[in-house]
Amino acid sequence: MSDQDKNQDPPAEANADEATDNVIPEEAVSENEDAAQATEISSGGAEDMTEEEENADLEEEIADLKDKLLRTLADMENLRRRSQKDREDALKYSSANFARDMLSVADNLRRAIESIHEEADPDGSALVGFIEGIALTEKELLSTLERHGIEKIDPMGEKFDPQFHEAMFEIPTVDAESGTVLQVVEVGYVIHDRLLRPAKVGIAKAGSAPTESGD
Repeated sequence: MSDQDKNQDPPAEANADEATDNVIPEEAVSENEDAAQATEISSGGAEDMTEEEENADLEEEIADLKDKLLRTLADMENLRRRSQKDREDALKYSSANFARDMLSVADNLRRAIESIHEEADPDGSALVGFIEGIALTEKELLSTLERHGIEKIDPMGEKFDPQFHEAMFEIPTVDAESGTVLQVVEVGYVIHDRLLRPAKVGIAKAGSAPTESGD
């Protein structure tokens, strides 16, 4: 070995020692990498949980708002229908009080006609105009009532109907079925499909006819 080679060997060994001192142990590198990965996983998991919770809260809030909206729409629709029905009824039955007051006028006209007897005027000439005038007045009155949707109930000879008739008494008879209206004491009236006043009637009672006193 030459003197030159001997002089170069020491520097090579010194360089090797310096390289050895600068090397980081593999165990330390592995521990650092594991710690970094654990930190990233922990941070990512927390972010995922927070996002899921926020999404769940938003979905719950949206569902609650949808439910409130549907309930509000349903309430508004029901209110609209009730208001429309109230308006229709108000227009349809607005003249009910007027009609009820006019019934007594119609009754008085009828009574006036029935109170005139032929015996009071043998030839009838004095009463003809009076009777005709009252009859025309009654006819005009009933026509006016009908224009307001008011119609007379005169159930003579009809089957008794408790929805429109009021039975005042029974009439024993063998000429009619039980429940047949044989006498109308007071006519009734309806306005459209609503009863203003029931007709007061006497109805048949099947059985033997009443006997006259003294027989």
